[in-house]
Amino acid sequence: MYLSNTKTIVFISGAFVSHFYWGEWLTFFQNKGYKVVAPPWLHKNDTVENLRKQNPCVKIGEISLYDLLCYYTEIIEKLPEKPILIGHSYGGLLVQLLVQKDLAEAGICINSFPPKGFTVSKFSFYKSISNFTWNIFSSKKIFTLPYGDWQNCFFDTVSAKEQKKNYEKFTVPESKKALRNLFSKNAKINFRKKHVPLFFISSSEDKIIPPKLVLWNFKKHRNVHSITCYKEFASKNHFVILQPEWQEVAECTAKWIEKVT
Repeated sequence: MYLSNTKTIVFISGAFVSHFYWGEWLTFFQNKGYKVVAPPWLHKNDTVENLRKQNPCVKIGEISLYDLLCYYTEIIEKLPEKPILIGHSYGGLLVQLLVQKDLAEAGICINSFPPKGFTVSKFSFYKSISNFTWNIFSSKKIFTLPYGDWQNCFFDTVSAKEQKKNYEKFTVPESKKALRNLFSKNAKINFRKKHVPLFFISSSEDKIIPPKLVLWNFKKHRNVHSITCYKEFASKNHFVILQPEWQEVAECTAKWIEKVT
């Protein structure tokens, strides 16, 4: 069943990668009748090759979580209606925070970073982030994900050929400030607040955001006043957006959207 072309889906990218990785998802949802847009992060509206050069990195290093929230808020407020938000990884956290600001009709969080607040469930996540960024509290402003980490932890369930191709095609320098802000008040969620429908998706093989962490996040958001759903996909890694079987996740997401909007 195809929808009238009125609803808009805004795709929000994760850290370390270019917004271009949403390409096939944009086509998939556009073919289902949605208006789709995947805005690049602030200061990342350029090719992957150019973003890896030194000069653009100066601005990238200044990106903060607050900047990103203001940036996406401005984009959303220019739309004719509240959009559906689909965020991956760091983008999933942005979706939660934008939903909290009542800026969405519904939100989908795929392998989402958790909001502020230390718990035992989050220990492995914070440890991983610190390991990957070689101390995010150092004075160095930017960080580029090493191929070894991409290969072994982020995109580890596909062939070596696919790993290398997608690493070269999509990875870009990241702001350490944006990562440090995961500990800031701007990353805090009021779990008691009523919210629009939220769908949390996890991947069984995700070494960065394990399913138990996504499940914790889902349970914290769940309340009697709101629709909150959860699904774990087997044999998928953190960058499920790029896996050969991405259509399974996209189709499930599309069916959920049809039910709640």
